[in-house]
Amino acid sequence: MDIYKINDIAELLDGNTYPGRGIVIGKTADGKKAVAAYFIMGRSANSRNRVFTERDGAVFTEPFDASKVEDPSLIIYAAVREYENKLIVTNGDQTDTVYEGLQNGMGMFASLTKREFEPDAPNLTPRISGMLTFADGDFTYEMSILKSIDPEGTGCARYGYSYPSVAGLGHFIHTYVCDGNPIPTFQGEPERVAISDDIDEFSDKLWNALDNDNKISLYVRYTDLKTGEKTCRLINKNA
Repeated sequence: MDIYKINDIAELLDGNTYPGRGIVIGKTADGKKAVAAYFIMGRSANSRNRVFTERDGAVFTEPFDASKVEDPSLIIYAAVREYENKLIVTNGDQTDTVYEGLQNGMGMFASLTKREFEPDAPNLTPRISGMLTFADGDFTYEMSILKSIDPEGTGCARYGYSYPSVAGLGHFIHTYVCDGNPIPTFQGEPERVAISDDIDEFSDKLWNALDNDNKISLYVRYTDLKTGEKTCRLINKNA
């Protein structure tokens, strides 16, 4: 087993009908851009009734048809927010928890000690989070997953990972291993994936690799490390 293998993200997703929600963070192969991506999927009508919207540098999940919303508590939130030299990406309202923690001088991991997995038994969906910190023309990044320690949800296991940025390398974390009942939660460290230089190539590859029935939305941001210029792609199945 090659623990340093850099995988093609499409190959990791091939045939997987339900990896859930996913975060990818990394650096382009030419070393010039920071990359952050977030996608959502859904099996229920409530989950599928969503779109991404972007406002003032932040990305939100919102209802596609407000009249059909059943329970907004776990599906409507800010997924991407900026704070000073940091970019936060998460799969829930813990985006705001991290943002508020940063305002009070706390890091991402410390901020997330206030949170745990989602209260959606029997799945007990993990909370996944990532944060890029930009400095001196480069960046580092952190990723986290908060998941139940057992099927009953009696306690929360907390895993945190810190990475230097390396050209061509990204890390991919998602909420579920695959579909199931209950759905098995993500296992192990974030997966190592290749990051291409072209945002359209990467966005298309990721979007097309997601199961067509269950995918909902994808957001990808490339940030030029020299100029700070941001290039974004936002794809909604509910257009």
